[in-house]
Amino acid sequence: MEPLDDHPTRRFHDRASDYARFRPSYPDAAIDAILAGLSPPSGLVVADVAAGTGISTRLFADRGARVFAVEPNAEMRGAALAHPNVTWIDGTAEASTLPAGSCDLVTVAQAYHWFAGDVALREFQRVLRPRGRLAILWNKRSREDAFTLGYRAALEAIDGDAPAERSTFDPETVAATGRFTGLRALTFRNAHPLTQEELLGRAMSTSTVPRSGPRTDTLLGLLRALHAEHRDAQGRATMVYRTEVYLWDRVDAAN
Repeated sequence: MEPLDDHPTRRFHDRASDYARFRPSYPDAAIDAILAGLSPPSGLVVADVAAGTGISTRLFADRGARVFAVEPNAEMRGAALAHPNVTWIDGTAEASTLPAGSCDLVTVAQAYHWFAGDVALREFQRVLRPRGRLAILWNKRSREDAFTLGYRAALEAIDGDAPAERSTFDPETVAATGRFTGLRALTFRNAHPLTQEELLGRAMSTSTVPRSGPRTDTLLGLLRALHAEHRDAQGRATMVYRTEVYLWDRVDAAN
């Protein structure tokens, strides 16, 4: 079996291209909710932490915000599309390298489970301005949709389900640090139609799926059969996600 690099900052070094091409984005309504009540986007500075290949980064940059995309993995940064509003930074959640009080909004998409929580939250508080906002968001696969459940079962058959799906997130742990307050939790439906090639690429972007070997062959066979069962007249089957958004306000007292 192909060994996996378990260090979070290196785990996707050989997945960057698949990640950029096949991972789902986030619904407009979720981005609207994250930005609601802040200054107009053209005046915002955003730190998108563990930005990966820039899937969430571009959504804020497209609205006009200036975005610092903080990502420690060079391959992931290299797979990102250039954007005039985005500056890429070699940094981590725990040590972003951003100046204190430089950002209006810190966002974390599909990555918080990799962080040293309290250290990262201290860093987020440091880089945010007074009354700044923290947003943590996830695409969680549906537990009701038949095709999506079949995808989960195929990954579980080779013990390859994603860490983000295996882990649980308790938003109360953020407030418990005393650094953030005023939790708001929102949920949005997010549908992702996929060709067979895109479905296989989606699976191969998962860090726990080996790049080759018997387990990979088994998984790809299961997914081809699953797609054939559920594809529509246009040759696509739709993965259904629940996009979860958690928002907090920075506690301005120094800690």
